[in-house]
Amino acid sequence: MNERFYHLPIAKQQAIINAGYKVFSENSYKNAPMSEIAKAANITKSLLFYYFKNKKELYLFLWNKCADVTIEYLTKYDCYNQKNLFDSMERGMKAKMEIIHQYPDMANFTIKAFYEKDEEIAQAVHESYQKHLALKADRTILDLDPQQFVEGLDIRMMYQDMYWASEGFLWEMVQFGKVDMEKMEEGFYKLMDFWRSVYLRKE
Repeated sequence: MNERFYHLPIAKQQAIINAGYKVFSENSYKNAPMSEIAKAANITKSLLFYYFKNKKELYLFLWNKCADVTIEYLTKYDCYNQKNLFDSMERGMKAKMEIIHQYPDMANFTIKAFYEKDEEIAQAVHESYQKHLALKADRTILDLDPQQFVEGLDIRMMYQDMYWASEGFLWEMVQFGKVDMEKMEEGFYKLMDFWRSVYLRKE
């Protein structure tokens, strides 16, 4: 990637990024035209290729941007330093809602990218996904107090179960366009109440 991209005003960077998320989330990798991304970002196609030498470079930049933004906002909301899992998850929900506000099509892009079969980018996406998932799980599990959970619980499996359910819930919320933030928050609190009833140690 041309480092001059980072010399652009933040608003222009975000316009290009969001244009990429939108077009790639609406098309397969192969059928997503760079010209449409440029049009959505209100720049010329040649300028887009000035910043990203080809479609693969832009796609993988956007994919890695998902992880960078997620880590940035989870850190901002202090999700990693909580001893109580549900305090961490509540902060995480607020972080994700802010991410959706800033990058409306990022979640759709992430799901689309995960299931993308094109050999040109599929392997790189999955290798990156597994690396970040393992790091995220390890970082969370190490800081949790096991005494808060039912005796004998496989905490890693519990975390994975909750992670998958959360991602599925997020997908349901974002796949049809504009997100109802109030409905999302209400649904997520219901999920957390259910998990508390199943996983937390009864006093």
